[in-house]
Amino acid sequence: MFQLISIENNISTTMSLTDAATSQTSVSGVTTKADKNSLVNLASATIFLLWIGAKYVYIPYTVNIILLVTCILYVACHRSLSILGGSSKPNGVNGNDDIMIKGAEVMRKEDAQWFPVVGSVSLFTLYLAFKFLNKDLVNYLISFYFAMIGCFAITASLSSVFDMISPIKRKVYKKIIVKHPLPEFLGGESPWDLSLDCSTTDILAFLCSLILSAVYIKSKHWLMNNLMAISFCMQGIEKFSLGTYKIGAILLVGLFFYDIFWVFGTDVMVTVAKSLDGPIKILFPRTLIPNAETNKIEFSLLGLGDIVIPGFFISLLLRFDAHRATSCEIDGVFPKPYFHTCLIAYVFGLGLTLFIMIYFEAAQPALLYLVPACLGSSLGCAWFRGEVKELFEYSEDQEPEEDNEAEEKNKQAKKDE
Repeated sequence: MFQLISIENNISTTMSLTDAATSQTSVSGVTTKADKNSLVNLASATIFLLWIGAKYVYIPYTVNIILLVTCILYVACHRSLSILGGSSKPNGVNGNDDIMIKGAEVMRKEDAQWFPVVGSVSLFTLYLAFKFLNKDLVNYLISFYFAMIGCFAITASLSSVFDMISPIKRKVYKKIIVKHPLPEFLGGESPWDLSLDCSTTDILAFLCSLILSAVYIKSKHWLMNNLMAISFCMQGIEKFSLGTYKIGAILLVGLFFYDIFWVFGTDVMVTVAKSLDGPIKILFPRTLIPNAETNKIEFSLLGLGDIVIPGFFISLLLRFDAHRATSCEIDGVFPKPYFHTCLIAYVFGLGLTLFIMIYFEAAQPALLYLVPACLGSSLGCAWFRGEVKELFEYSEDQEPEEDNEAEEKNKQAKKDE
């Protein structure tokens, strides 16, 4: 439920103002634009209508959860095609060579193995903070932190919208280099490169995001919480790669046991979920009428980890579909057997989670149902198509080993100077 905490630093480093409008994609050597896919546009509009409409029109929370999450995954996964740089083979068919990706964080095998441990430490630390420290102070600090990160996430989401509707698009560049006296383990390498490289629409989106973040901090309204949470999901899935199917499987299996232990084995997960007042979960109104005793609306919630973690995996399968496609039209439409199979299985798993939660009237670890759905459906699809070997050999490397070695040599040369 709270796996997003432990990867926030990785994701946030990719959320720059200039990354926002990335929708152009190179798939198997053919340029595509995911934004021209009519289903992506329809899903985007549905996300907006469900977000704002839930305040004024009663939507059964089960329907709201399934529709909103499905649309988020559909849009975010297709936008993740922008990080695919194409294969080394002309058409990408039966290509097992490493795929070059750009502008994204890539998970390593070691990261996936340690992820449940890091997530557990983060979760238990929050639990202790709420138990022994002032709850309001902890929530304020966490909300302030997520408001800052959320500002850039909302900027990235709004910028692409402004790019489509704004008649004026100008580039803004200003070189800013700042030397600092801090040790490298604290401040990183000196000097800091704070150069501004963006467009007028990026600046406008950033200003709007600042206002929205300020409104969230002041009001803590659930609509603003959901806006930030949805932006986190979209930008995280769009700009993060698991690297390989094997790494994705390791991550999902580890979090499968993580989720079961912290939900069924202890009260830690549920306690933190109910205590934490921040955009790390999406809230779904159970009714539009406030409770007579508390004068507050009752909500069901879904942790961002239950969306983002499977989203990483599903987006990897979509990029595998793109890599395998013999041809791609200009609107980004190509055969997507793995993506569609896994997305449908995810929706089924999410529906099963809701059914069991309602039937037993108890919180459920969503990954208990989502992980088998995602892994089982993707492996079943690969077995049916006779492509298990290709699926396991598919790899997305951000940088070749030669580039890594060259970078290390450059760093060493700078230190020697």
